[in-house]
Amino acid sequence: MVGLRRDRATPKVACRTPTPGRNGVTNIPQWRFEIIRRAIIEVMATGEVRFAELPDLVRERLTEDDKDRLGSIGWNVTTVKLEMEVRGEVIRLEGKGPQRLVLAGKVQL
Repeated sequence: MVGLRRDRATPKVACRTPTPGRNGVTNIPQWRFEIIRRAIIEVMATGEVRFAELPDLVRERLTEDDKDRLGSIGWNVTTVKLEMEVRGEVIRLEGKGPQRLVLAGKVQL
């Protein structure tokens, strides 16, 4: 039986979480990270966004080919958004209610 072989030559991005006490890292292909990151920046360039709305807003900016290659948009958006928080590119606004996000200053594409 032949299993799926992971391409070790594909560059990866280590995606971390800003949550205290959670030290796990998820490695995803760099191409996947860049597609999702760029879409998140485009979505958030106009201002505050609710996290719950982010996956659908990102999905609207992806090509059909990208959607097919990426798999779960929601999982990818969450993973990349968390790494962007760790990097200081995205800020989670304080307060009760749904999670609200803004871009931190000028983020380069």
